[in-house]
Amino acid sequence: MTLKIVQNFDSSFTLEAQAQETLFNLLTTEAFLNQVCQQLQCEQVKFTQLLFQPVPYSLTTTKGMPAEFEKYHESDEYAIINVPPNFMFSAKIFKPSRLCAIYQKVDNG
Repeated sequence: MTLKIVQNFDSSFTLEAQAQETLFNLLTTEAFLNQVCQQLQCEQVKFTQLLFQPVPYSLTTTKGMPAEFEKYHESDEYAIINVPPNFMFSAKIFKPSRLCAIYQKVDNG
């Protein structure tokens, strides 16, 4: 078995306005935000409205995300989650098939 390194992967995508609005509404429901907080063991999170398509490992994308999002991966103030497939389906988003959302941890102290 050989490993093929992808030299370049186009991770750009555009969501229809209605699909984006539906997805953002689902990602900001109180129940979902509470679930994210429970998983992250923090008091509160805020959706940054930043989404990206996971990308294959390459020489320029060693974290599986477009390079411009790596700063969120490296920060303790942010969390990257996979958008649940049922949210994608509810918002009628089929391309791309996977998305990640970025949340900011809010310190209430």
